Amino acid sequence: MFSYLKINKLDFLIALYMLCILTSELMGAKTFHIITLGSYTLNSSVSIFLFPLIFTINDIISEVYGKERTKSIIRAGLIMIVFLVLYSVLATLLPASNRFAGTEAAYDTIFGVSIRFSIASLIAFISSEFLDVYVFHKMREKFGSTKLWLRTNVSNFVSQFVDTIVFMLLAFWALDKGFGANATFIFSLLIPYWGLKCLMSVIETPIAYWGVKWLKKDETTEHHVSDGKLA
Repeated sequence: MFSYLKINKLDFLIALYMLCILTSELMGAKTFHIITLGSYTLNSSVSIFLFPLIFTINDIISEVYGKERTKSIIRAGLIMIVFLVLYSVLATLLPASNRFAGTEAAYDTIFGVSIRFSIASLIAFISSEFLDVYVFHKMREKFGSTKLWLRTNVSNFVSQFVDTIVFMLLAFWALDKGFGANATFIFSLLIPYWGLKCLMSVIETPIAYWGVKWLKKDETTEHHVSDGKLA
């Protein structure tokens, strides 16, 4: 009975990875206020809670299955973003039925913004996701399988800094506003967004250790089953 509920651990991580990517694309256009320090306001996108998890999943899979497998998953994620962009374009272009004509403008506005976010995210992902894997494995060459906490956080800090800069410029730069207004707003997002990503990366370090141990156990079990060592 319970065999129907069994899920391969790698499949689950990949599914969670794709969920985080697509959810951040669809819902990341909203920003929320964090704190005001004098005349300086700190804001962040609601997707701040998802991106550190994406990079942590990268590191977990990369540690157990290697960089080539991780790169393949990243490529699949990029293709999903392309599909989302294309389908969003189709969905907003199709005329609404009479029943939904009243909400058409709001629908097109929301998903029109998500198209821009998806394009910005696609370019940011290309810039940062592969960088994360590169830095992680360069450090693995030096430290071996030790110091996972250092390899995870350094690779996350570097790649997420690149991701944040590229994404913010492409997603939030308003063509109808001047340089000063754009720079002020983007800077107000950039600092807390990257800072919170780094903080959450540190907080999620135990998850990286647990995830690697959890995934390795599944891989070892499957290897033993294939060798006929387990029933």
